[in-house]
Amino acid sequence: MNVDLVWYNSQEDFSDGLLFVNGEFMCHTIGDEKRAEKVIGETRIPLGRYKIELRVEGGFHQKYLNKFGSNFHKGMLWVKDVPNFEYILIHIGNTDEDTDGCILVGMSNNADEQGFIGQSTDAYTKIYPIIRDAILKGDEVYLNVIEYQCREVCLK
Repeated sequence: MNVDLVWYNSQEDFSDGLLFVNGEFMCHTIGDEKRAEKVIGETRIPLGRYKIELRVEGGFHQKYLNKFGSNFHKGMLWVKDVPNFEYILIHIGNTDEDTDGCILVGMSNNADEQGFIGQSTDAYTKIYPIIRDAILKGDEVYLNVIEYQCREVCLK
């Protein structure tokens, strides 16, 4: 399975993105800003291809297990082997303040409220079972992180 994250709007404090599963649009994303050199808790993951696995330990795992129950939650979506990063997760949140390099998901992205995605739990409960089930049945799941470079004409 391929999960594509397309960063399309890099700002001083955050990056907007779109998440696709096997080519189908799923939701909006938000992450930390793009930086040439990593600053802990303030840098988005670099472009590349990374395996997604389930992480069944740590505070987020327990929090989501309590929130969603064991029938739904089988582990956090863990983006593995990101250079200079550790424990990068795909999870619920609304602004770059809710992440330390992780990828947040939401169903809405309002241009009037820059740096905010809404309906995050809805987005998470939409994508999580699709990715979780693929991993649980033994499929390899990869996150492809790319950046869309728009020319000025796109912004008019």
